[in-house]
Amino acid sequence: MRIVSLLPAATDLVAELGLAGRLVGRTHECDWPPEDVAGVPVVTGADLDQDALSSREISDAVGGSAHSGSSLYRLDTEALAALRPDVVLTQDLCAVCAVSYERVGAAVRLLDADTRVLSLEPRTLDDVLDCLVTVGEVLGVRERAVRRRAALRERLAAVRAAVAGRERARVVAVEWLDPLWPAGHWVPEQITAAGGTPLLAAPGEHTAPMTWEAVREARPDVLLVLPCGFPPERTLREARLLTGLPGWAELPAVRAGRVHVLDGPAYFNRPGPRVVRGAEVLAHVLHGVRAGKPVTAAEARPFPAGPAR
Repeated sequence: MRIVSLLPAATDLVAELGLAGRLVGRTHECDWPPEDVAGVPVVTGADLDQDALSSREISDAVGGSAHSGSSLYRLDTEALAALRPDVVLTQDLCAVCAVSYERVGAAVRLLDADTRVLSLEPRTLDDVLDCLVTVGEVLGVRERAVRRRAALRERLAAVRAAVAGRERARVVAVEWLDPLWPAGHWVPEQITAAGGTPLLAAPGEHTAPMTWEAVREARPDVLLVLPCGFPPERTLREARLLTGLPGWAELPAVRAGRVHVLDGPAYFNRPGPRVVRGAEVLAHVLHGVRAGKPVTAAEARPFPAGPAR
């Protein structure tokens, strides 16, 4: 079976199922596992140079929002056709973060082949884990997928057990810096599983921009900074967008030194199996407990406490 993944999270799912060797195409942002995807042909590109633009410039370029408007992706339909895929994995959840289902469907209709398009639309943690079975069924490895889902659920249960009975910190998670955007969908559930109380977003919610005043009024004990698509180094380049805000120093999370920059693309933005690792990382961040492998500086690090210079 020849698989093309047009969604980084779908690539993660394929790898979790042990089928990375069947990938014949991927997006330019599919980067996990690196040893498995490095040689897989890329069939997408970016219309914007995100490294050269600020968060506000990126938001404005895609229509003024981090969840709707124009996509950051373009699809090479000729390259896709040449790969002759049996299955194309895509999504219809975010019009910005991946090639849209409509564009993929239109491209596949032009192929002279019997290609199946599978759209993934998870909104909650259970949805994310269930996607593993959905993909596994299509790829002919349902039993393996069920076992992998059970293993991931066991890890989540271990996280919950590790933080059971501890005082729950009030947590705000920021998914975009300018405009400020709270992390919704499965992130509130990751926070809850790790022993926190999520603020300003509900489980499964497709969120909207929030004001800085809303964050100040929420008075979070912990502030998590995990912008969509930004690795920690990229996030830290725009630290001033937060540290320069009025009343930043008075925020309880800042005063307590509990502001953290996390690897959003790896563990929080993408609805793939690594969201479980995200919950393990949060157990360490919120309570200092270990669930799973030790948390590294690449996964969680302190956010600058004062105004960036």
